[in-house]
Amino acid sequence: MSRPRTIRDPLWGNVRLDADAASILDSAEFQRLRGVKQLGFAHFVYPGAVHTRFLHALGVYHLVTRAVDALAHEGSLNRMDGDARAAVPLVRLAALLHDVGHYAFSHAMEEVGPRSSPGHHEEAAARFLEAPAIRRVLEDHAPDAVAWIGELIRGESRHPLQGLVAGSLDLDKIDYLRRDSLFCGVPYGAVDVDRLMDAITLAREEEGAPLEVAVTEKGLSALETLLISKYQMFRNVYWHHAVRAATVTFRRFIETAVSSGIIERAELADPTDEELLALVAHRIERTAPDGSHDPASAIGRTAALLEALTHRRLPKRVIELTGDSLPDRVSSWTSDRPDLVTRLEDRLAGEWGLGPGEVTIDHPSQPGMLEINLLLVRRDSTVQRLTARGARGILDIPRLGRSLYHSARVFRVFAAAPVPRRDPGPLLELIEATPDDVQGRLDDPEPILP
Repeated sequence: MSRPRTIRDPLWGNVRLDADAASILDSAEFQRLRGVKQLGFAHFVYPGAVHTRFLHALGVYHLVTRAVDALAHEGSLNRMDGDARAAVPLVRLAALLHDVGHYAFSHAMEEVGPRSSPGHHEEAAARFLEAPAIRRVLEDHAPDAVAWIGELIRGESRHPLQGLVAGSLDLDKIDYLRRDSLFCGVPYGAVDVDRLMDAITLAREEEGAPLEVAVTEKGLSALETLLISKYQMFRNVYWHHAVRAATVTFRRFIETAVSSGIIERAELADPTDEELLALVAHRIERTAPDGSHDPASAIGRTAALLEALTHRRLPKRVIELTGDSLPDRVSSWTSDRPDLVTRLEDRLAGEWGLGPGEVTIDHPSQPGMLEINLLLVRRDSTVQRLTARGARGILDIPRLGRSLYHSARVFRVFAAAPVPRRDPGPLLELIEATPDDVQGRLDDPEPILP
C-alpha cells in the first residue's frame, strides 16, 4: 500500500491523494496514461497541447474530492442513506479511473471504423479495472467495487453522486476545458469553477424520487460559462481544420493497418501513442527491410500514412462548409452510414484523378455535447429539471446549445493532393438528402462535382 502524497498540478496547484488513490496511481495500468495525449493531434496546431490523460485524471480526482468536501460541508451528504455514504470514497476513485481505458491518441481512436476499432474507451476500462494492482485496492472497499465503479464510469450507477463522474455537470468537462485551454494557450476555457462548485448540491425532482446532483439558481451563470467554453473549444481547437486533417489521417492509417493484417484490433488497446506508431513501423519494416513497398499495396499505403503523421504532411481542404452554409437540418448518413461515406469518397477521388483512400469526408458529430439534463434548485427551494425544454424566463440553454452546436460543425472534404476548387452546391444537396437518395445519386454515372 502506498502512502498519501501531494502532486503539483500546473492547473489546480497541489492535488492531495489518499493512500488508495496513490496505490492506483502507482499501478502500471494508470502510469500508462502518461503516454496518452489528452488531445490526440491538437499539438500539430497548438504545440503546447502535449498534456496527457494522466494529468487530466488527477485533475478530475481533485475536483470530485473538492465537490464531495463542499457537499459534506453544506450537509447534503447526510441526506444519503448509509450505503451511499459508505461508497463515497469509491466515487472519488472512480473519478481518478474514469479514463483508464483510453487508447493511444485518445478520442482519435474512437473515430476508427467499426471493423477496425477496439471499442469505446469506457467499455475498455473494465479490463484495466480488473488488473490485480487496481482490483486489490478497490476490493478492499467492497467485493463488487470493480463492477460498481464500471457502472459509475459508464453513467449507469444509481448512486446520488453519479452526476459528478458522468452527467451534464460531470467534473471531467470542467477539468478538460480548463486544462486544454491552458496547454493550448487559448482563452476559451474560462469556466467559472468556483461559482459552479459553490452551486452544486443534491436534490430530488419530487417527493420519493432519488437524490441526484443538482445546481442552485445562483450557479446558472457559471453553467452558461461551461457551455460557451465547450462551444468555443470545439470550434477553435477540437475541430480546427488541421486537427481534423490529422485525425482523419490517423483513422485511415489504423483502418488500413488492420485491414492489411499489419496489426490486430485487439493489439490497439494497450499501447501508448508512441508505442503504437513504433509497433506499426516495426511491422512494416519487417515485411520489407529495404523499404521497398509497392505504394499501391495496403502496406505501402500504411507506410505512407505513417510518414504523413510522423512528419505532419496532412491532407488539404478542398471544400469547407461552415455552419452558416449548412442547412438547419443535416441528414444523419454522414455519421451513421460509413458505407455511403466511403463510396462518396472513392467516387470523388476517381473524378479528381486520385487513388482510393486519397479523399476523405469529415463531418464530426457530437450531438449531445451541449445538451443538459440537470436539476435546478430555485431560490424558493422548488426543484425543476433543466432539459431540452429549458426553463422559461430563467435560462434558455437548450436553444442556445442547439444554435451553438450548429455553428460549431463544419463539413470538410480533404484530399491528399491539390485539386481545383469545386462548387460545393451538389454536396450541400447530398448533405440534406436521405440515405436512399444518396445511394441513388452514387449509382448515377454523372459526376458528383462537375
